[in-house]
Amino acid sequence: MKIVQIGTGGWGKNHARILSQLGVLSAICDTDIQKGTEYGEKYSVNYYESLEMLLNSEEFDAAFVVTPTLTHTEITKKLLEAKKHVFVEKPMTYKSEDGEILVKLAEKNKVILTCGYIERFNPAVDIVKKFVKEKKFGDLVMLEFHRENRMPLQSKDVGIIYDTSVHDIDTANWLFDDMPHVIFARAGKIRHEHEDFASIMLGYKDDKVAIISSNWITPKKVRRFNAVCTDAIISSDFITQEIIVEKDDENQIIQNEKQEPLLLEIKNFLGAIEGKKEHIVKSQEAVNVTKIAEAALLSSLKGVPIYLDLK
Repeated sequence: MKIVQIGTGGWGKNHARILSQLGVLSAICDTDIQKGTEYGEKYSVNYYESLEMLLNSEEFDAAFVVTPTLTHTEITKKLLEAKKHVFVEKPMTYKSEDGEILVKLAEKNKVILTCGYIERFNPAVDIVKKFVKEKKFGDLVMLEFHRENRMPLQSKDVGIIYDTSVHDIDTANWLFDDMPHVIFARAGKIRHEHEDFASIMLGYKDDKVAIISSNWITPKKVRRFNAVCTDAIISSDFITQEIIVEKDDENQIIQNEKQEPLLLEIKNFLGAIEGKKEHIVKSQEAVNVTKIAEAALLSSLKGVPIYLDLK
């Protein structure tokens, strides 16, 4: 299998490392010639400064698009038109209508299109998902997410909702196995061009709710979530992958093997290309996350809840 990567920015270096480690990385493409050269030489693969040069010169099975959000649509469209499988880092597109176009194009050309919502592949989330599915601690009724840190050094072309909150939007949809029908949000900016703090409430059927708090203000890195069930509260840390179950009479620490979520995510995508029944983020699910992010921004702007009917 041959995989190419477009973009080698802050997060892209991790994709390149894992793809090389798995022995499938065949070429690098980056408009920054210095970066492209650096990573091409580091992993002993060809490197290109334009997508056109890459498409004209390389034979490959799939591509990873790890570029600024505003460039995702154009790059992904060209790759899908070339009938290549595509993994796009989150969010899939800036506008949900562009995402809908890409979904149809992937279906037409019978190729896989997926998006990098990495927390689905976090072992801690996987365990909580199993607990919820089995109703081990009763019914899941509420989710709480806290994702805080100073803004990363690399420049951002989107605010915290598109860059950060989308992870927890997707995780909430995944754990509830549902899409929200109402979104209410408040967001603002203190130090950055785009919104740098946000609180989002997602309302699901049967009064179930997810509350997502994100900011680029506080100095301490926090990546935590709580799953409130009828018989217990399950708390976890996305970073340490530790899980604690709190019940009336006891606290229980769930032992699990810590693994790198990005490695698991990439392995699942490669397996899906090979025809294995792997779990990947469906392209329409990624579009729905963008629709929810759009609704959150609109809700914050207008000060009212936004109602959606998501398929």
